[in-house]
Amino acid sequence: MHLTNIETIPGKTITEHYGIVSGSTVRAKHAGRDIMAGLKNIFGGELKGYTELLSESRDEALERMKEQARSLGANAVVNVRFSTSSVAAGAAELYVYGTAVSVN
Repeated sequence: MHLTNIETIPGKTITEHYGIVSGSTVRAKHAGRDIMAGLKNIFGGELKGYTELLSESRDEALERMKEQARSLGANAVVNVRFSTSSVAAGAAELYVYGTAVSVN
């Protein structure tokens, strides 16, 4: 599955357009990660627990979007974008969307 954040895939021709596809996941903060984040706020440094959480969330949302695109018969998604939003105290949604197409 080709994924790109631009409207075309260089060297490929879009032959079919299937419409918008998306994937999302909602994740809550973990108490253990919050404790470590609090310590990092005092001493500085990367919040690795949150970095891992966001990476896992992006991967899961992307997989869901790709599954939806495949089910439509697409082999690529163009113009891919990410969005986040708070849905409850301590929980956030990571949303990814794009346009499912076939290319050759």
